[in-house]
Amino acid sequence: MTSKQPITAEQIKQFHQDFVSRETAPVIARAVMKNGVKASSEDPKASQRLNRVFSLELDTGAVSNQKHSGRCWLFSTLNTLRHQFAADNKVKNFELSQNYLFFWDRVERANTFLQNILNTADRDLKDREVSFYLSMAGSDGGQWDMAASLVEKYGLVPNYAMPETYNTNNTTEIDDVMNYKLRQDALQLRQMVADQASEREIADVKNQMISEVYRLSAYAFGEPPVKFDLEYKDDDKKYHREADLTPQQFYQDYFTLNLRNYVVLTNAPDHAYNKLYALPSQDNVEGGIPIEFLNVPIEYLKKSTIAQLKDGETVWFGNDVLQQTDRKRGLLDANLYHREELLDIDMTMTKAQRLASGQAEVTHAMTFTGVDLVDDKPNRWKVENSWGAENGEKGYFVMTDDWFDDYTYEVVVNKKYLTEEQQEIAESKAEKLEAWDSLM
Repeated sequence: MTSKQPITAEQIKQFHQDFVSRETAPVIARAVMKNGVKASSEDPKASQRLNRVFSLELDTGAVSNQKHSGRCWLFSTLNTLRHQFAADNKVKNFELSQNYLFFWDRVERANTFLQNILNTADRDLKDREVSFYLSMAGSDGGQWDMAASLVEKYGLVPNYAMPETYNTNNTTEIDDVMNYKLRQDALQLRQMVADQASEREIADVKNQMISEVYRLSAYAFGEPPVKFDLEYKDDDKKYHREADLTPQQFYQDYFTLNLRNYVVLTNAPDHAYNKLYALPSQDNVEGGIPIEFLNVPIEYLKKSTIAQLKDGETVWFGNDVLQQTDRKRGLLDANLYHREELLDIDMTMTKAQRLASGQAEVTHAMTFTGVDLVDDKPNRWKVENSWGAENGEKGYFVMTDDWFDDYTYEVVVNKKYLTEEQQEIAESKAEKLEAWDSLM
């Protein structure tokens, strides 16, 4: 390890000289100070690459809006399910309740959080795994498998049966309360373990803590319906009604997808390919569908996505939407901003290096609804987002294929689209990853 070396006055003089010696420095400085890095470096040819015409395009209707919340994983999952309902029942803009599953996620996730705290109660609070659990206590982000587990256990309801509330549209306030409460509960349970309380005493206290989370969720989101009347008019204006459905009946009777037939294909080149990985630290439902990833080269993500789209089914995908993106116009292009050329710096990193260093992460989930194929190869992709109709073209984004390469990390596809070898791997025992792994 080298010794500490303070910046000297001579170095500062050199830094200044390096800056002023560049003839373009004043022009670049004016542009960046006035307009920012993105506007100053945008590629004017991007609009040509991002023409909104697709050779394969599913008819999916109006988009949803997660507003100020981290529930994209739920929205994208429910988008794939509602599209199936819409196609089967000829009702294009039917929407499922995100609030309903979000309520149960709060309760279920409290249970797994408190159990993880008990499982690590003998460790120091500064232990990396303990710190991770405490940092994520009241998080509202998630994975596809988490949403699938909730659907499998609790079923589904239409949006009108449990509509959005202020707190689902703006989760910051209730997340703050949940974080505070669960961290306080964590300290209490750890102290009970240190005091050698009985398993029965600990279980009773834990149960009361979960009951309090249920109460907080009911205050913020409303209690979930036990039964509801299914009512809708189809696209031919024909009225349909079925009374007294339970959420499980609705799911079983109206949705044909077997969620256990799906697999998360991931492209994480900082991990070994053709391996199944698990992330048990983020499982939200005890006994539910485990969070697993089958890591393969990027071409398999594209191939399976195209196959599923050709069969008329949309595709959930996890990505880093914060990179090379114009949110307002709905543009996703790996060469949208030429920051290296503008600032004259080297920003070269491979996808593996970005994942390993923490530069890359899965920040969002969206839905593929179309693709433009040229000579059977993808040129650009149609993307359904959950940021409302005011972003993109009525809520739909367009993505270049190189953005898929660089910033798409997961797709959820039916196992039938995998190779025989991949299907075998998907059924094998997964290698458990640490809670802080880059695949989180």
